[in-house]
Amino acid sequence: MITKKLGIIGCGNMGGAILYGALESGVIAKENVYVYDINPEMREKAAGWGVTVAANDAEVCDKSELILLAVKPQNAAEALAMCEKSLDGKALMSIVAGTSVEKLQSMTDGTPRILRIMPNTPAMVYEGAFALCSDNDLKEDELAAAKTLYETIGIVEMVPEHLINAVCALSGGGPAYAAMFIEALADGGVKQGLPRATAYRLAAQTCLGTSKMILEKGLHPGQIKDMVTSPAGTTIEGCEKLETGGMRGAVMECIKAAADRGNNF
Repeated sequence: MITKKLGIIGCGNMGGAILYGALESGVIAKENVYVYDINPEMREKAAGWGVTVAANDAEVCDKSELILLAVKPQNAAEALAMCEKSLDGKALMSIVAGTSVEKLQSMTDGTPRILRIMPNTPAMVYEGAFALCSDNDLKEDELAAAKTLYETIGIVEMVPEHLINAVCALSGGGPAYAAMFIEALADGGVKQGLPRATAYRLAAQTCLGTSKMILEKGLHPGQIKDMVTSPAGTTIEGCEKLETGGMRGAVMECIKAAADRGNNF
């Protein structure tokens, strides 16, 4: 359990998912959490979870040891300016997309220790993928607390900051691409006569189960494909269509395009 005081600036979809997961898992007590969001509805939501809603960003920082910055990139400068000098000497965890540690430092009045993080939305169901920058200056106990926080709602990988945009493209945008694939699988089933609801459930469960075979059983994706593709069978026919349709290349180009966009923020 994390004993440090946690502050959250921004309690929207991602910040709220992290907070909710942390509280539900019991990794932190609600009495140790301080939240502020410029949106009254988000503040009301946080208050309903039993945490303390602060009057502003500066109060969050004053009362916390670990601060999570979970605002949109276009709002980061304003949010950090509201903190004034209260971030000086504190540990700041940022999930602001496309905003480097150097940029964050330039927006801050003071010198916080900064850990940049790339999360993704499946954290809402405790299946998030979190990349934490390995080149950070958090103290050992602060980094340990951060890892504990995110491990309760997903997996944690340590990557250098120069690869964070690759992570953004892969696992940050990945839920959208995976959802598109699931939708396409379901559409194919519907075309063959399956009811829409049945097709969605079968497609989603198939992707979930396949992912667990990789993560929990340690199987290589190629092994799983080979397990299913019997000689002259139905699945290898489908695989051939995906290959001739350029699925692998299209996915790789998709990740490249998203990473390039991140590099050009």
